[in-house]
Amino acid sequence: MKTTAVHPDDVVRKWFIVDAADRPAGRLAVRIAEVLRGKDLPSYTPHVDMGSFVVVINAEKIKLSGSKDEQKIYKDFSGYSSGLKERVASVIREKDPTRIITQAVKGMLPKNNLQRTRLTRLKVYAGEQHPHAAQKPEALVV
Repeated sequence: MKTTAVHPDDVVRKWFIVDAADRPAGRLAVRIAEVLRGKDLPSYTPHVDMGSFVVVINAEKIKLSGSKDEQKIYKDFSGYSSGLKERVASVIREKDPTRIITQAVKGMLPKNNLQRTRLTRLKVYAGEQHPHAAQKPEALVV
């Protein structure tokens, strides 16, 4: 048997759409990270960026299990002393509902040079409207 290595020029990217309404944040983030890396493809090559685009809609309706809405803390640090701001998930959901999904997916991607480019292919929207209808995204099975 021969092993085939995928060349970056041979990568064909697809577009997927995910409805995040009433879906657990962690389980959704695992599946999205898998598609962004290209691990769902039979020709997966770890050192080649071969993932697809993922559009997430209804990010404001994502479900957090248990009492994470009141207990999960998101931290922002400005870099200055006493510049640490800690906010619970319910406040983050009101201010920027896309952050919950984006930060969960970012944490599940490998910490290497490809992380930033993979995250640029993740498009998260708070409501149902998105500007990517021209790409004809397929529904992603989660």
